[in-house]
Amino acid sequence: MSSDPKEADETITKSDANTTVRKTVEHIIADIEERGDVAVLALSEQFDGWTPKSFRLSDDEVDAAMAAVQERTIDDICFAQDQIRNFARIQLASMQDVEVETQPGVILGHMNMSGC
Repeated sequence: MSSDPKEADETITKSDANTTVRKTVEHIIADIEERGDVAVLALSEQFDGWTPKSFRLSDDEVDAAMAAVQERTIDDICFAQDQIRNFARIQLASMQDVEVETQPGVILGHMNMSGC
């Protein structure tokens, strides 16, 4: 199996792939929690072959990057962000904890336990 997560391996099942992805992501998150920016830099090199001196861009670098992107693309990104935020707000509002006393001493309910 390839160590590059961007390359598909046709011999593994969807379940195996999900398990592999979950383990990979858990490892990445744990590494970043433990080593911080040092881990991010190592991952950037591993996955993208990019090792910047800093991930923080100057105002001039941000302006130059923005100028290089077509206005239609920026509009499309803003549209997508609005759609995602709106759905996330609606989704969050639908996941409220519920607790009700159906009769004296009988309390039923559920609690949202999502970890995302």
